[in-house]
Amino acid sequence: MSAQSEVMEGIIYQGIDEFQDHLQKELGQYEYLGGKLYFAGGPRKDAFWTENIWLTPIKITFNSISEGAKSLRDIQRNWAPVLFTQYRRGMLIQEKLPPINQKERPFPWLIPDSFMGSWTLLDANTMLASPFCTSPFPGGKISFIENKVDPPSRAYLKLQEALVRARKWPQAGERCLDAGACPGGWTWVLTQLGARVTAIDRSPLDDRLMQHPLVTYIKHDAFTLKPEEIGPVDWLFSDVICYPPRLYEWIQKWLASGLAKNYICTIKMQGEGDFETPKAFAAIPGSQVVHLNYNKHELTWIKLADSTRDPDN
Repeated sequence: MSAQSEVMEGIIYQGIDEFQDHLQKELGQYEYLGGKLYFAGGPRKDAFWTENIWLTPIKITFNSISEGAKSLRDIQRNWAPVLFTQYRRGMLIQEKLPPINQKERPFPWLIPDSFMGSWTLLDANTMLASPFCTSPFPGGKISFIENKVDPPSRAYLKLQEALVRARKWPQAGERCLDAGACPGGWTWVLTQLGARVTAIDRSPLDDRLMQHPLVTYIKHDAFTLKPEEIGPVDWLFSDVICYPPRLYEWIQKWLASGLAKNYICTIKMQGEGDFETPKAFAAIPGSQVVHLNYNKHELTWIKLADSTRDPDN
């Protein structure tokens, strides 16, 4: 008897270890599958506290390790396991699949266009798999080769991940606004790309960046400056610590002005979190709201001027 497959009428949501309660609140009604995987029937829900979302899940029943691996290979090439049980059997299946690179990555790195599928085992003979997922990274995670000497803070990794996920980053000579720039982790990334940076914060940046020829520092609260006072920018970045509604209000001013082309902003949470403002950000045309591997209790909003690919894939 060969493997049998069944399309699941719903979506699988892959939670984040320390924020599974946030995902549960977003989903409302769900079936807990195990580990950090949740199934919710019907169309995709507004759920942002995820490592990954499995968009086209199928259930596969199989008899042997070879049969299980073949059932995945017959669908597509790239698969990453997300196991919470049957670990040994799962790894034996993965060994029979084409290898995937999970090494730390350099920056910048262009994500391949091919989709990354996810799969898991419910028991020894039952597999859940989805060839299409919202994250292009294996298992929904990516790590970069760290520079522990030059950046003034580890926040630089967050911006690197967001830019790689966006499949686009500032080019040499482009003008960037970095709001809430101190101590300069994001500004450092941008100068490494050759971009010109207007860095705004009440506190100065790291001394090396304050003297950098590509950096113009403005001592100010970025949110009280009008877009017209700053002028047109190719990229608007914000890692400002503030309540999400205040960030949204500021971004609306920039959107109305038409003076910024591309946006990447951190939506920082306080207390139990804000579950409504991320929906407002996601509703802005061309937007995506994601939880990055390098995010903590925060989400990241990305909006590009000329996205040519569905932002969720």
